[in-house]
Amino acid sequence: MGILDALSETGWFPTLRRHRYIKKRPQLQTVKMKVRMDCEGCERRVRNALRGLKGVTGVELLPKQSKVTVTGYIADPAKVMRRVARKTGKRVEAWPYVPYDAVPHPYVPGAYDKKAPPGYVRNVVADPDAAPQALASPTEVGYTEAFSDDNPNAACTVM
Repeated sequence: MGILDALSETGWFPTLRRHRYIKKRPQLQTVKMKVRMDCEGCERRVRNALRGLKGVTGVELLPKQSKVTVTGYIADPAKVMRRVARKTGKRVEAWPYVPYDAVPHPYVPGAYDKKAPPGYVRNVVADPDAAPQALASPTEVGYTEAFSDDNPNAACTVM
């Protein structure tokens, strides 16, 4: 411990202890949103709304799927969605779809959505109240595991 450290502890040199006040940087995040984009002007408005936002490093627009993917050091994903809604005047919601393979029963009412992009269905695993029939019961899981191609010996023991 040197003389400058001792003096800074007494308050003579308060600027020497700056390292205590280092701010933490937000983690790298990906925010996926559903924003309806009809034309190139809509795409431009969404891109311009996200251009000046602090922490945004990349914006990917897929107008056919109405999907906007924002990557960057974003502290609050809800802030990004509010900014897009305010600047563009469009309805913005979190990306509600998952790939077709992620849901046990994808064609149950509530999971299947006609407006979903090809190969996607609604995420009913995260919200089971939306479609209670979409989740497999324990007896259904047992039947499918007993007669699956991965387990050929179980089917022989039943017969």
